[in-house]
Amino acid sequence: MKRLLISIWNFYVEGFKAMTWGRQLWWVILLKVIVLFVILRAFFFRPTLAGKDEQQRIEYIGNQLLNTPNYKPSKN
Repeated sequence: MKRLLISIWNFYVEGFKAMTWGRQLWWVILLKVIVLFVILRAFFFRPTLAGKDEQQRIEYIGNQLLNTPNYKPSKN
């Protein structure tokens, strides 16, 4: 099992060492993922519980759970 993992690791290490354009493409992909998550976090997933004390958080979550309509899938 250990030899298998080492051979798989060596396969990927040698493959990444032999890349020419692949390294730049991986950096572009990594940069795009980071920017995407930063933008999504900043604009779409704002923390709604920030700045509230424990009791306010409990009330907010309770209201959200009780006032959310139940999802019923359509019968097709």
